[in-house]
Amino acid sequence: MTVEPLALPEVLLVKPRVFRDDRGRLIETWRASLYAAHGIGPFVQDNASSSRKGVLRGLHFQHPHGQGKLASALRGEVFDVAVDVRVGSPTFGRWTSVILSEENGWQVYIPPGFAHGFLTLSDDVVFSYKCTEYYTPEAERSVRWSDPALAIEWPVENPILAAKDAAAPLLGDLPAAALPEYRSAYA
Repeated sequence: MTVEPLALPEVLLVKPRVFRDDRGRLIETWRASLYAAHGIGPFVQDNASSSRKGVLRGLHFQHPHGQGKLASALRGEVFDVAVDVRVGSPTFGRWTSVILSEENGWQVYIPPGFAHGFLTLSDDVVFSYKCTEYYTPEAERSVRWSDPALAIEWPVENPILAAKDAAAPLLGDLPAAALPEYRSAYA
């Protein structure tokens, strides 16, 4: 397994080893000791969703009770996005993305303090993610996927959205109390 920082260095691309033969493939998707060595985990909840092509889920985060997420596409392909929403962060409002697919077997670790979303690029997607905190409905927050201040380069113009995602506020319209604060690792 290799682990690389993306454009936002706290967001990590994890490339597990993929073993292929004439029967199919095997990927070790989690080993606590190996991931902990890279600061990933521990996790308390696993989630999975299925979506058709063109569905955009996000941009979601929790505050308080911020969730770190280890995400992967078990079937199909997604355009996965993380946005820094930590007040006071030097990368506040910036985003990074990666293509996660059944074929590449990659994972992305999005730490607490980042909004997360993904767009399905294939007809049938099964998306899985592990969470470092339990889902807490009263802490659920969203940022509009099309916020012009973020200028995310989504590879679609008119995605299929949940009503709550279509109506999500712009990042600049969220009160500071609704956003996590940046804490430097060197503070």
